[in-house]
Amino acid sequence: MVFGSVAPAPAQLSSYGSSGPNASCAPGDHSVAQAGNDGISSINWSPTANHLISTNWDGGVRCWEVQESGQQIRALPMAQVNHENNSPVLDSCLSSDGSTVFSVGADKAVRMWQLGQSPPNNVPQQIGSHDQPIKSVAFLPTTNLIVSGGWDKMLKFWDARQPNPVGQLQLPERCYDLDVRDNLMVVATADRHIISYNVQGQPQEHEKMVSPLKFQTRCIAAFPDTTGYAVGSIEGRVGIHYVTKVHGKESFAFKCHRQDNNVYPVNCICFHKGYGTFATVGGDGIVNFWDKDNKQRLKGFPSITRTISCASFNAQGNLFAYSSSYDWSKGSSHYAPGTPNEIWIHYVQDEEIKPKGKKSFR
Repeated sequence: MVFGSVAPAPAQLSSYGSSGPNASCAPGDHSVAQAGNDGISSINWSPTANHLISTNWDGGVRCWEVQESGQQIRALPMAQVNHENNSPVLDSCLSSDGSTVFSVGADKAVRMWQLGQSPPNNVPQQIGSHDQPIKSVAFLPTTNLIVSGGWDKMLKFWDARQPNPVGQLQLPERCYDLDVRDNLMVVATADRHIISYNVQGQPQEHEKMVSPLKFQTRCIAAFPDTTGYAVGSIEGRVGIHYVTKVHGKESFAFKCHRQDNNVYPVNCICFHKGYGTFATVGGDGIVNFWDKDNKQRLKGFPSITRTISCASFNAQGNLFAYSSSYDWSKGSSHYAPGTPNEIWIHYVQDEEIKPKGKKSFR
């Protein structure tokens, strides 16, 4: 299916938690135990092992060891820490060696958790702070610094050994999402601003622009080859933008996660490191796999009748984790208290995510 084609209608999303035929995208997907008691805000894999990290609105940062045997998957709970006063946690990332988790959230703190260690009172060590809640965090592999983006319109850079930021940059608006891939950092803010930086050494602004999408930005993800990024919005649309000129490639946008007059937010975009293809997940409860280079949809999974809030491929690209959790896009009237928040792991078949070759774009 080419970009922008109409997908099969999702099951009716009358309220979060409404029962439906599909709890997971595929029958063999593995349900992760103890996924938390409130909305799941992020999922990330370790770059060096099959350790899965989630953050939740219940204040928890959780870790599982994911084991494979053939295509059989088991996720074993390893540990959990909690932000102070169980304040909502909004994002996390891991160090390049996979030993340390950094998390941020509504307590305005940047926190550090050494996997395998139990911090005092089970609260991760604070290594930084903002004046407002912190929405996103990432690890800079070239400098071993941590970058945090907050609703105080600041980007701050942290050395975990120092109490004060080693640098900070003013943003035009509140940070909604950020991503780092090698030397490329992309930041999306309120009012549709997008800024890209070269973070090889001292961060340098590369490009500042208004999003090619007409409505509020929801998520952003850098290409694995660092030539650009994909940005998703609340209007069921994704923009593909190049920050470096690539022969034969032009920036473009396409529609997704919409059906007839129903438009759903694109909640998360994540790239497959090996193939450069990517997944989008949305408020329609659907996972799609895409090939931006050949402009086609590789795989569309059936709706799970619940919103999908976030997703991530593991480092090897053979496991895809996604969360079944309310995204609040339809407000409190569509939330059903007590409904489980779930994480699923899908074993990725090569034919699902590998580029299939060129097809015409129409």
